[in-house]
Amino acid sequence: MDETLLRRLDRDREVRLEGRSAVLRRATAEYLRRSSARRIAEAYRRAYGASAGLGTDFSGWEAEGAWPEN
Repeated sequence: MDETLLRRLDRDREVRLEGRSAVLRRATAEYLRRSSARRIAEAYRRAYGASAGLGTDFSGWEAEGAWPEN
């Protein structure tokens, strides 16, 4: 890791209180969570984004569903 970035990190109050490793673990976990969410969202976009409606297997059934009235 870049020395300048480490110095900036070490000046942070949270890092001084909890330690560099704890903050880097949380940052890494958050990065991995967001990265996973982006991959899942992209997979959904690829799978469902290009298709219109329910596809040919369910053609004609679009109007059959009904929402309950409150």
